[in-house]
Amino acid sequence: MTDILTKEQRSRNMAQIKSKDTKPEIFVCDALTRMGMDYRKHYPTHGTPDLAFPEKKIAVFISGEFWHGRNFSKWRHKLSDFWLKKIGGNIRRDKRNFRLLKEEGWQVIRIWDKDLKKNPEKELKKILKVTQAAISP
Repeated sequence: MTDILTKEQRSRNMAQIKSKDTKPEIFVCDALTRMGMDYRKHYPTHGTPDLAFPEKKIAVFISGEFWHGRNFSKWRHKLSDFWLKKIGGNIRRDKRNFRLLKEEGWQVIRIWDKDLKKNPEKELKKILKVTQAAISP
């Protein structure tokens, strides 16, 4: 399967897609701020986590299922070569960044967009549980 758009059209479309300050990210940030939690956005380390608690070495990634290939093996057959390459590369990059963070002593939390929409309290509790359990150095 080939892409139905020209390279220029695809480039223009891709440039319009936000990677920072997405609705799910803003939702989580607002909730954590209301709880009085101190975090950093887009912390400069491997993968540039959406949120980080650097003093506790906790990185939070808020990921869209499509872009980051959740359950990729179940739907990859529907994609053109362009998307197979793009999403496959994202998956490999995420794995590498998560591994590098863990090697440096970071805890990595991934929040999936659809899980956040389905049960926001449960997803926020994941962050709270890890941050409250972490002891600052």
